[in-house]
Amino acid sequence: MNLINRLDKKELSELLSKCWMTHDGMWFYNCFLELGIDKANKINKLAIRSLAAIEIKRFKKALGIKENEIKTFEDFKNFFTSISEILIPEFMNVNWSFPENNIMHWEFNDKKCFAYNGMKMLDVTDKYECGPIYRIECWLNGLGINYDITPMIGKCISPNEGKCSGNFRLNFS
Repeated sequence: MNLINRLDKKELSELLSKCWMTHDGMWFYNCFLELGIDKANKINKLAIRSLAAIEIKRFKKALGIKENEIKTFEDFKNFFTSISEILIPEFMNVNWSFPENNIMHWEFNDKKCFAYNGMKMLDVTDKYECGPIYRIECWLNGLGINYDITPMIGKCISPNEGKCSGNFRLNFS
């Protein structure tokens, strides 16, 4: 039996995401070794922004969503829930919820953010600029959704806060 037939959808998503995030982590690690943390952060964010624009187009196409069809909070919530089943598997240690209208909440569980854990091994958690939440910001930008984020995320907040959680307030016109 081949591998694709041995795995259920969740296992397949988890395996592919782990492979992708390992590639991403090794890419960041080698940029860090070669160029230092500041350049690695800059290049990482450029790559995330470029990737997010492509991801959004691909997932809209896969879901049959036409341009400008995500106009309401419910539209976005359905879209995000659909793609997060594939792109945000359990090993990332994050929970997403929609506690009230136009609010999307994230909270990394007690195992901490997978990226934070990687940066901890490099001993750069105090200098790392958050990639995972930035990716979500880039998705929102790619969808043309205005938002406010609390707290503002630049450098990883886990070292100072002891955890990472916050809200996106989505502004639909």
